[in-house]
This record gives sequence, C-alpha cells and structure tokens, in this order.
Amino acid sequence: MRRHLAAAATLGVLLCAAACTDEPASTGATPRWNVGVTPSVDPKVAASADAALSGNTRAICNQATRTGAAFGQTFIADLKVQLDAASKGEQAKAEAKQKIEQDVSNYSYALADMAKLTHDASLKAALTRMSKQVTALKGDVTKINATKMSAVTATLDKACGKG
Repeated sequence: MRRHLAAAATLGVLLCAAACTDEPASTGATPRWNVGVTPSVDPKVAASADAALSGNTRAICNQATRTGAAFGQTFIADLKVQLDAASKGEQAKAEAKQKIEQDVSNYSYALADMAKLTHDASLKAALTRMSKQVTALKGDVTKINATKMSAVTATLDKACGKG
C-alpha cells in the first residue's frame, strides 16, 4: 500500500510539475479532453476542434499541459478508489482496476491524438513517447519510474519551449 501511495505521489508531482506554466489560462474555445469520461461528441464538432488545434504548436502544448494535469488528478482519485476497493471484495477491485485502465487509455489516446495534430517534429516525438509510456502503465502504478517520467516531461517542456 505504501508503494502505491509513493508511486501515486511521484506521478502527481511529475504531472503537476508538467502542468505548471507561465502561460495565462486560455480564454478561447480550446477543446478539452475529459480524462476518465467517455464523452458523446458530435464528429463534426470533434473535427472542428481538431482543425483549430492542427499545426498550432502553442495551443497543443497548452492542451497537453491541461490534459496532463487532469490526468494526474484523475489518476490520484482512481488510486484512492482502488485502495478503498481493496476492502470491499473482488467485484469492487475489478471495477476499480477497469476504471483505472480506461482512464490510462483515455490519456494515452489524447496524447497520441495531439501528436497527430502537430506539425512540430520534436513536439510530435515527445507526445508520441509520452503516449507509449502511459500505455505501458496499463493502470499499474508500480510501473511508474520517476526518472523516466521526469525525462519525458522534460522532453515535452523542451519541445514546448518551457525548458
């Protein structure tokens, strides 16, 4: 249990650090991914949002920052659910595990989608690498490697001109 909390704390710190930016909050109609929620979105609206981000490195960097922060919060909440489920039986454990896996999958997909939208090679590489590393977690917090996550976050920061 301590290992899970330490891993979650490490992930939370890394994602929150990645979310720190000197950029003001966006007041425009920048699309948001709701990590952990499977939204029902009109395909025309989604295509329009993608078109608004496509090729806009700054907007994609800002979106990646917001998405990372949202995932960090979601993942920590999911971990609490998982810890609570441990005392509630196999069904609760299975449901918690499935939710974490879905949230990890959603975040990985969001990163991969942003990578497809950017024309900047270094940003595309950073987002693709992050997506692959998040996918490799498969909801298992014991797989979090603070050094690797920190390096990936630094790569994203550099690609976004923050590091």
